[in-house]
Amino acid sequence: MKTNGNNSFKIMWEQVQETVNYIKKATSFSPDYGVILGSGLGSFTEDIQITHVLPYAAIPNFPISTVQGHQGALVFGTIGAKKVVAMQGRFHYYEGYSMTQVTFPVRVMKALGVSKLIVSNASGGVNPQYQVGSIVLLTDHINMMPEHPLRGVNEERFGPRFVNMSAPYNRTLIARAHAIAQQAGFPVHEGIYLALQGPTFETLAEYRMVKILGADCVGMSTVPEVIVARHMDMEVFGLSVITDMGNEESIEEVNHAEVLKAAQKAEPQVRLLIRELIQTDTLE
Repeated sequence: MKTNGNNSFKIMWEQVQETVNYIKKATSFSPDYGVILGSGLGSFTEDIQITHVLPYAAIPNFPISTVQGHQGALVFGTIGAKKVVAMQGRFHYYEGYSMTQVTFPVRVMKALGVSKLIVSNASGGVNPQYQVGSIVLLTDHINMMPEHPLRGVNEERFGPRFVNMSAPYNRTLIARAHAIAQQAGFPVHEGIYLALQGPTFETLAEYRMVKILGADCVGMSTVPEVIVARHMDMEVFGLSVITDMGNEESIEEVNHAEVLKAAQKAEPQVRLLIRELIQTDTLE
């Protein structure tokens, strides 16, 4: 994906059109909802009446997911009467991809017809009210990534030069998620997510910084995709599964296998939340 220089967003526009044309020919599908599935949360696609599956490797201009727990395919289908496209695996800045590449699928989703984006991730918690397995509905975020996905000459066909990020996560969708969880009988929290580059897990000092800055959890994804979604005026709902806890005094021993294991424990509730959120939603 050649996107360097002043024409980078113009080139990306052309690449998005090429990718969308390929997908439309392969699927004849125009989704309304996009879902990005984080580490250990890929089985949500079992709730989709699948019509097409496109491996990332087969899609023009798409990066390839290299992280364990990210299966690497676009899944198309329906949940009830709603048309959905789900990413089984996302792309991370720490994999060596540019922010343009990390967020490219969101641009493609919008061009396919998606107006509402649901993002999920696994994160480390610093809020003492959380525990491993807690589900956090994201209300805001802090961007500590070293590169911004909108850096460069703006392409007005994507969206405006300056994007209002005062409410990145849709409050109506958050309220409905609370109601769904309450009716289903499991607790959810609200919180602020802080994004770091990774791929190292946080030090004690970094956990202290996260808490001082006012965040409740920390991870290595999501924020670039949300910024780009808002750039294109998509409504966004985000949730995070707490897979480890850390504070300024101690950190739980953590590795990627444990992260996947913890995320998978919360997966039934996450699947229910996303499924019901889509099924009961009304497109405007």
